[in-house]
Amino acid sequence: MNQQFEQFAARTAPAIFVVLWSTGFIATKYVLNSAEPLTYLAIRMACVVGLMAIIVAIARPKWLDRAAIGHSIVAGLLVHGFYLGGTAVAISHSIPAGLSALIPGLQPILTSTLANRWLGERVTPLQWTGLLLGLAGVVLILHNRPMSGEAGWGWLASGVSLISITLGTLYQRRYCNAIDWRAGNLVQYIAVTIFFGLGAWLFENNEVHWTTEFILALSWLAVVLSIGSIGLLYWLIRRSAATSVASLFYLVPAVTSLMAYALFDEKLDAIAIAGMTACAAAVFLVNRRTPA
Repeated sequence: MNQQFEQFAARTAPAIFVVLWSTGFIATKYVLNSAEPLTYLAIRMACVVGLMAIIVAIARPKWLDRAAIGHSIVAGLLVHGFYLGGTAVAISHSIPAGLSALIPGLQPILTSTLANRWLGERVTPLQWTGLLLGLAGVVLILHNRPMSGEAGWGWLASGVSLISITLGTLYQRRYCNAIDWRAGNLVQYIAVTIFFGLGAWLFENNEVHWTTEFILALSWLAVVLSIGSIGLLYWLIRRSAATSVASLFYLVPAVTSLMAYALFDEKLDAIAIAGMTACAAAVFLVNRRTPA
């Protein structure tokens, strides 16, 4: 029964991850109506630290040694700190929620290149074809988008997100795979709470409007995203090659755009839809296993 459940989980986990990860861009748009990006993230991470502390107190996992604490802090700043900070800043600089997922959607290209050298994972010709097809799809989705002024700063923040989530995924796989996820995540979230708290204190006014919309979106981001989807991401990283996990991010822009269309009336044209189709085909190719 356990083996059947594991097989079912392995088949469904990627799709669940893509949907959950995509909701993060949508919920972020809602919370930014009531708070500045770093202020909101400091509050979110403080909530997550409290939740993770309860989980650790109940489960009592093996605690980390000094080296593991250091690795967890680095991974946390990359996966949560600069990635989430860049995404929130991008949306706050007028990048639509559907488009804020696009630049980080280039992650598989960087991951496959770095994984080939850093983790010793072999990227097959078929996977390279899929990665390039996915890149072409993202380019199609980006056609005719403004790249200067307020939007330019937003795209720059998205670029920071791209680099940080790529490095964070690889760092997590190489140095944190043996760390218990409960203890490791608690350390990561404590580190990023301090990181965002300092950033909010230095650069923002720290004003928050505690509306129902803000509270509901914040709760979703703290519980479902920071604990649920991050835990699922790390589970996928442990089970799969870095390139295969990263390829899932090609689907996030498409799913996010569909959600943004339904919720915010963000329009999709034929070229953008063609790009999303190319991204879906890319995921299929990158995850397809070829005979040894």
